[in-house]
Amino acid sequence: MSEKPSFLGHRDRLRSRFLTSGLDSFMDHEALELLLTYCIPRKDTKPLAWALIKRFGSFAAVLDATPEELQQVAGIGEQSAVFLNLIRSAMRKYFLEQVKERKEIKNPESVVDFCRASLQGQANEVFEVIYLTTRNTVIGVERIAIGTIDRASISPRKIIENAFFRRAAALIFVHNHPSGEPVPSPEDISLTENLSRIASPLGIIVLDHIIVGRGKFFSIKANSFIKPSKGNF
Repeated sequence: MSEKPSFLGHRDRLRSRFLTSGLDSFMDHEALELLLTYCIPRKDTKPLAWALIKRFGSFAAVLDATPEELQQVAGIGEQSAVFLNLIRSAMRKYFLEQVKERKEIKNPESVVDFCRASLQGQANEVFEVIYLTTRNTVIGVERIAIGTIDRASISPRKIIENAFFRRAAALIFVHNHPSGEPVPSPEDISLTENLSRIASPLGIIVLDHIIVGRGKFFSIKANSFIKPSKGNF
């Protein structure tokens, strides 16, 4: 009988190490190597992990990449690309469920993990709306626009209609800055003020507008760029 490939023993050691201590002790390429073992069963995944790190620069950047971008790396097929992309989507769903399970959203930090999982690392600006009840519990999240975020690309009517449909009493806007710096632009401030002004007479409160950068976030309300709302936030 032929001997087992040497990488199989290495896989077993990686999995045992993960079960013992989690991913905290793993280097970026090791974490990718372990993930790839679940979609590439009969191949040494270490060279592929290194190739991905070389192409994208970090573990997080690999997960941020699109399936099309991932498949530009030799050895990464459609199945592996979709699997890696699925990890990021699973993170988004996980953090959204955590946000929904909280009895009350009390401050920007309560939703930042979700915002980062959903928006950080996106190549384009993405604008999302979180719909909440009168008690600031999350009803749902909707992606409103992708691309340059300004008044022209955001439909206040659509946001308000969806808020009424969901019976939402409050809104939190979130979007990302692909540049990595979350400081709001004058257009961000103007857009927030405009949406707040439209929503307020209809009994809908704009609680905040959170901007996500690379490892950082900015709360427009916490930094006094919009007037304090009557809501508890």
